[in-house]
Amino acid sequence: MGDATPDRTQRLLNHAVWDHDAAQGVVRGFVAEQLRGQPLRVAALDESGQGKSGSATAGAQRQYMGCAGRIAHGVNAVYCSYATPGGHALVGARIYVPADQLDDHERRVALGIGDDVEFQTKPELAVDICRDMVADATMPPWAAGDEVYGRSGDLRAFLEDHDVGYVLRVGCAFHAELAPGVKIRADQAVTQHPAEQALWQVRGVPGSKGQRLYAWAWIATTSPRHFLPIRKHLASGQLAHHYSYLPPGRPVILATMIHVACLRWPVEEDFDFGTDCYGLDQSQPRLYTALARHIVLTMAVLAVCAVTAAQAKTTAPPPVLPTSGDQPPPDDMGLITFTVNEIKRLFLLLNHQTHDIAHHLRWSGWRRRHQARARWFHHRARLRRNAITARSLSAAAVLDRNSALLTCNEQILSSRPRSPRPRGCAGAPIRNAVC
Repeated sequence: MGDATPDRTQRLLNHAVWDHDAAQGVVRGFVAEQLRGQPLRVAALDESGQGKSGSATAGAQRQYMGCAGRIAHGVNAVYCSYATPGGHALVGARIYVPADQLDDHERRVALGIGDDVEFQTKPELAVDICRDMVADATMPPWAAGDEVYGRSGDLRAFLEDHDVGYVLRVGCAFHAELAPGVKIRADQAVTQHPAEQALWQVRGVPGSKGQRLYAWAWIATTSPRHFLPIRKHLASGQLAHHYSYLPPGRPVILATMIHVACLRWPVEEDFDFGTDCYGLDQSQPRLYTALARHIVLTMAVLAVCAVTAAQAKTTAPPPVLPTSGDQPPPDDMGLITFTVNEIKRLFLLLNHQTHDIAHHLRWSGWRRRHQARARWFHHRARLRRNAITARSLSAAAVLDRNSALLTCNEQILSSRPRSPRPRGCAGAPIRNAVC
């Protein structure tokens, strides 16, 4: 940020008085206003995280981390992207805090978690984000999400109550009522359909590398507003099941549901942009408020660049694309439209500042000083651990020596010859002998 020391940034994240929830509302309003003219608008829900070691960070625990693709130690958060065909940006975020951190009062205070924070599952956090969007009239007319959100009845009920259509991924074991009183699994809905082969329609959606073709089928349920859209990969035959709701007054069109389902992926691009360009998953704060503020500031920078790229796309000339697979390349293929990454580079160029040598030396001194401080504390912690280990080893050695002495005594006693006991004429031991 160009400061001589990180003190200002640390104060902004930890001690300055400002409402990060209200700031998130400003970002949400800015994006919604700039992208309101797009033909299709979707609230894409998904979660992402950042790796953290140790237990001194709010929300950190061993859990599945989407950024790592496996179970790891870190912090997860639920995000919402305002996704349109012309552009997209993150507009909502909630940190997932495990129940054990909230139940322990001392730990809650140490992690800076306020009394107003209660345990909520990821679908419940998604409902909170949607509730804020409904309250300030920035909620898109459609919503999309993966299986974590598709199996949440509370989230689906909230969206239906507020006339928000959705196309949500569901698992193969999801049950839908295809006939009165008859519920069937999603993976059996196609195989047991009397006209299975006639269900599939090959549809394409635009992608950065061309049309993406899939076979789609949609199966009606007992509700005239609910359907089971199913996508099949043309090469592997792998199925992806969805559950959709179309509010009254909107036409029931398969193409709309397909485009809504495919607009779930821009949130993944927002994660990539936020991670690679703006440090979304590279924050050092440990307290709850500082983490939330870092996320909001990252969202604000991403929103400015994403909206600028979306506006540039509206005035860009049509791209030069091939019309057949064997077409030779033209001499001039033109330029692609401005991307979010390119807009960020141009903003940095406009705000570029050349610092003198004293500025860099101050930062060098600050880093070396804090590294020396960290080294000192690491050495002290190692000495403490070594002392505890030494005491444990000494105690174990004393126990082992005592055990060895007892064993030796037992062996000596067992090796001594025993005197024969006097016996009677019949060979029986003499009892109560009188001398």
